[in-house]
Amino acid sequence: MKTLVICIDRDDDIGQKVGIKSPVIGRDANIKAATQLALFDPEDSDINTIFGAIQTYDELRARGVDAEVALIGGSQNVGVQSDLAIADRLDTILERYKADRVIVVTDGAEDEFVLPIIESRAKVNTVRRIIVKQSQNLESTYYVIKELFSDPKISRAFFIPLGLACIIYAISLIVGYPQGAIIAITAFVGVYLLFRGFGLDDIMEDFAENLKRSFYGGKISFVTYIAAMIFGLIGIVQGLITCWLREPQGVMIIIITFINASVWWFVAGGLLSAIGRLVDAYLSEERVWRYWVLPFFTSAAGLILWGGSEYVLSVNESGFTMNAIQNLLASIIGAVIIASIGAAISTYVRRLEKAGRPA
Repeated sequence: MKTLVICIDRDDDIGQKVGIKSPVIGRDANIKAATQLALFDPEDSDINTIFGAIQTYDELRARGVDAEVALIGGSQNVGVQSDLAIADRLDTILERYKADRVIVVTDGAEDEFVLPIIESRAKVNTVRRIIVKQSQNLESTYYVIKELFSDPKISRAFFIPLGLACIIYAISLIVGYPQGAIIAITAFVGVYLLFRGFGLDDIMEDFAENLKRSFYGGKISFVTYIAAMIFGLIGIVQGLITCWLREPQGVMIIIITFINASVWWFVAGGLLSAIGRLVDAYLSEERVWRYWVLPFFTSAAGLILWGGSEYVLSVNESGFTMNAIQNLLASIIGAVIIASIGAAISTYVRRLEKAGRPA
């Protein structure tokens, strides 16, 4: 029975700090990787995790078990991107080393978020968490707080909202309206919590990463991304101004008003981004069929949002009318037609690419 000992490095410290590409397979390769990481950053807990995995591997081999040890790294952008990278690398290892059971070694709860990914591909017998024993001085509250705030992921999540709240309060004092600070800070905290709750912060990080790659790669999408950001800001301002000029009629109506006033700016930004990615994919001779559907689906989604918000606002002002229902149905039918056209074009282009003809 073959056993695979897996060490998880979800934020890919081994790749970001010492430039070792995962997966790292084998005892000697993992010892070398852990040593290089220790020389670069002796305080990184992944060092102990790697040696813990090697220790588990040695114990299994001493008992005559057919075992192998592997280090799997994710991505600096912890979340969807890192988990997809771990899944791809795990598939590579399992294809090469047919394991009947898996032992997972981690350094904490964050790495254990990927357990469902591993369990969906192999039988996990046990999970070993490596806890570093510290001296009395290192266990002091000051050191723990200092080390937490030195982590970019934690510092961004804590300092950015706190700093923006302080700036909002200072601006309210300058303009002589301190009461407005409570409203503004409450609204900001609400938006921030929604971003975190819906995972939109990961989307923003991915967007920033794509923007950086397109800039250094000299791609057309860099220009279209910038234009999309400008359109998005215009849409936000347009929506806020419309909500401000409208008589207050409840939170739901305000949200619907914002969507109705800003949706086409967001659609324009989405279309520019999609077109930029399509052009880059075509120029780099990549498979472009997957990008053809983006402009059509973006337009269809915008049409549905606009039609739905227009219907709600119309009913709120004039009650149920046949004209409002007709507009809603027309927007839904139009969205379905646009999405169907996009799907058909994408399928046609994919068939052309499979046939070896230019799309």
